[in-house]
Amino acid sequence: MSPFPEGFQAGPLPELNERYRTLPSIDIVQLAVQWFDPHLALASSFGPEDLVLLHLLLPFKDKVEIFVLDTGRLPPETYDLIERWRIRYDLSFRFYAPDPAALEPFVTTYGPNAFYESSERRKQCCQIRKVGPLKRALAGKKAWLTGLRREQSTARAEIDLFSLDEEGRLKISPLTPWTRAEVWAYIKTHNLPYNPLHDKGFASIGCAPCTRAIEPHEDERAGRWWWENQSQKECGLHSNPKSEVQYAPTSL
Repeated sequence: MSPFPEGFQAGPLPELNERYRTLPSIDIVQLAVQWFDPHLALASSFGPEDLVLLHLLLPFKDKVEIFVLDTGRLPPETYDLIERWRIRYDLSFRFYAPDPAALEPFVTTYGPNAFYESSERRKQCCQIRKVGPLKRALAGKKAWLTGLRREQSTARAEIDLFSLDEEGRLKISPLTPWTRAEVWAYIKTHNLPYNPLHDKGFASIGCAPCTRAIEPHEDERAGRWWWENQSQKECGLHSNPKSEVQYAPTSL
């Protein structure tokens, strides 16, 4: 008996990416639900890309766990947007918060804004507020959907449709080839509620203290952790191994 979901053809990730790369995003989403229900999740930060994915998932909303990493430092506008989507589309979201046993000693020792002190402190904060909750959210899942796009930053320029997370779990990013203009055209066409901070120049919105508006010449993630002099603007949620590997997790 095949260890893979019915209809899913496993193999080296480059072959999987080549096999499905021309399919429209809605078809990728539909296939992901077909392959991995009920063990599929969407991690939603309610950024523009996640709004597109949420809309594509509406016909399958009872088959996918949609979760939010509630860091405790999100802007009020993000919480308001979550509520607007919950009511308008009759959606249910699972919230994952930082483990107090990890967060309280960190804040007590280094202060509530320790992330400004150094890259090391910022990464520790992200580990506690994001990565830890993400691991709990994905426990028992076989695959998850993300809104990653190649155009977002140089660090994401080579993202594939299929990749693996650090646990060997399949990450599916249906919007990898989309441009920022295409994302916003979709949002406007379908009249989707979005974060009003985007109208104030915020391209990528995370925690309130770690997000600023960007200049027209800057890439989309320049407003994240802007005080750090580095090109790798990531928090640890999307630190992937190389994709030249065989996708064959024993959990399937």
